[in-house]
Amino acid sequence: MALKLNLVVEKPDVNDEFEYIEEEVDRNSPSNLYIKGPYMMAEGINRNNRLYPLDELKREASRYIEEMVTPGRAMGELNHPTTADVDLERACHMVTELTQDGNVFYGKSKVLTTPCGQIVRSLINDGVKVGMSSRALGTLEEGSDFNTVTNMKLVAIDCVADPSYPKAFVNGILESKQWVMVDDNKYEEVYDNFEESIKTLPKKDIDAFLRNKILTFINSI
Repeated sequence: MALKLNLVVEKPDVNDEFEYIEEEVDRNSPSNLYIKGPYMMAEGINRNNRLYPLDELKREASRYIEEMVTPGRAMGELNHPTTADVDLERACHMVTELTQDGNVFYGKSKVLTTPCGQIVRSLINDGVKVGMSSRALGTLEEGSDFNTVTNMKLVAIDCVADPSYPKAFVNGILESKQWVMVDDNKYEEVYDNFEESIKTLPKKDIDAFLRNKILTFINSI
């Protein structure tokens, strides 16, 4: 059975500041710039009124480290996109470390020499604060006081602005869209596909056309 998932983005509700570290490779090469700090947090109810169980986050962090961080594939974008994949043209950093300390998962990322990476480097050099925010698929289980995120699938950790007013930062919850997890672990933007399929209506048999599209949509979820 297909599993419906929401795309959720979070900045960890942790007071620790992000560090920006320059490491010199050699005298003839430009130094590498790293961003280090809290990437994800479990158990606490965050400013989006959501809770990530520790077991859920540990499992997914372990998978992400094995499949993405260790092989050098854990890239993140500059700002959160509205998709459940990573656009290499917008990649700005690569996560090199992800470790757990209690309920907080700390990470370290190398700023890339890509165009978006150069933007991040320039912002930091000009004194702009940037931080990291997770982008994941998951099921939102509604409770009386807060929602619990389950069936989490970490997509990426993106580099974002870190304003002094936290709520201006964490409003990027894309709960109006849903994805479907299918057997081969790919994700289909079923609602987007449905909307796209009915943009152009035929001149005849509109009712039959819409009925067919709706049935196709229902069967996909």
